[in-house]
Amino acid sequence: MSYAVAAETVKEQRFMQWVKAYSDAILRTCFVYLSNVQDAEDAMQDTFLKAWKAMDTFEERNGASEKTWLIKIAINVCHDYHRSKWFRKVDLEKALEDLPARYLSVEDTDVTLTMDVMRLPEKLKQVVLLYYYQELTLREVADVLGVVPSTIHRRLRQAEERLKRDLTGGEDDGK
Repeated sequence: MSYAVAAETVKEQRFMQWVKAYSDAILRTCFVYLSNVQDAEDAMQDTFLKAWKAMDTFEERNGASEKTWLIKIAINVCHDYHRSKWFRKVDLEKALEDLPARYLSVEDTDVTLTMDVMRLPEKLKQVVLLYYYQELTLREVADVLGVVPSTIHRRLRQAEERLKRDLTGGEDDGK
């Protein structure tokens, strides 16, 4: 077997490992950004297509993990979708009902929280999604979004405060 054929086989195996390991996480990420199952599935496919094309440039750059790198690509794809087409107002409850159960990682009691997260402003939603749903560290979230960790920490606190306010009906706990 020639070196080129062997290298291509290794590339294909690595790619298939990425698809197997990260498809669910990428789809959930895209769904939260796009609020539509079909768009999320398209975005996931586009994410893996871009990853395939850029695979040769991935070399654990700046300590980024494969998952972090792929999620960053997925977020950029979702941003491209928002820029390139008009998104209609989506009924978030209906959108959650349409998501196949194997991709919905929340219990029925958590649907309200998920919907509140989906309604957050984009910068806050990104941080919550990456930190809590994808279980990235503050440093990894900062790398994905291209900001410093202190900004991520601040956005995370803002999101938590807003979610707490939304979930308690705006009640102040005395603090």
